[in-house]
Amino acid sequence: MEKDKMIKVTQIKSTIGTGKKHTATVRGLGLRKINHTVEVIDTPEVRGMINSVNYLLRVEN
Repeated sequence: MEKDKMIKVTQIKSTIGTGKKHTATVRGLGLRKINHTVEVIDTPEVRGMINSVNYLLRVEN
């Protein structure tokens, strides 16, 4: 089995003023505050979460 590809995701903007669903999506990715970075597995589900809140995040491979 090949190793899972990982994506680095960094929160660059605050979730204050965004909708409840967008705040929940950011929390679901494991992000807690501005400049917090996490590594998540590259799956279609995670890509969809990132795309829905792309204005709050920076993504690196």
